[in-house]
Amino acid sequence: MVEAAKRSGSLITARLALEQNRDVFAVPGSPLDPRAEGGNSLIQQGAKLITNAEDIIETLGSADPARNALFDPPWEPDLGIESAELPPGDDEKSRLLSALSATPVEIDELIRQSSLSAGTMQMLLLELDLAGQIEWSSGQLVALKYR
Repeated sequence: MVEAAKRSGSLITARLALEQNRDVFAVPGSPLDPRAEGGNSLIQQGAKLITNAEDIIETLGSADPARNALFDPPWEPDLGIESAELPPGDDEKSRLLSALSATPVEIDELIRQSSLSAGTMQMLLLELDLAGQIEWSSGQLVALKYR
């Protein structure tokens, strides 16, 4: 908290954080300035007094890593596919092409008809799109492009 009047929304958030034993930092201000009244009050209630950046770094450096998400290992999404998944082959491409026609169809319907995974379907559609063999309609419908 850098500045907050005595009755500000920021103070409500900071008080809730203090009640949940979260770290709250406040920069002190002049007791004569009404914009500093809220921050000064927070310091009296247990917020950490901050006078420079080292105060914050010191507090975060000694924080409990089990409670602080800042120190968690980087999160990587589980996409449900192996990183060594092979690119789609001619068999998959021919199954997709046989499911496509000049009539626009939803991608989910193509997946059902061809029994391809969603990831494989997206790779094949991208390949066909870059080759100029398909066209997209509104609603994410796809059809073969006739020249």
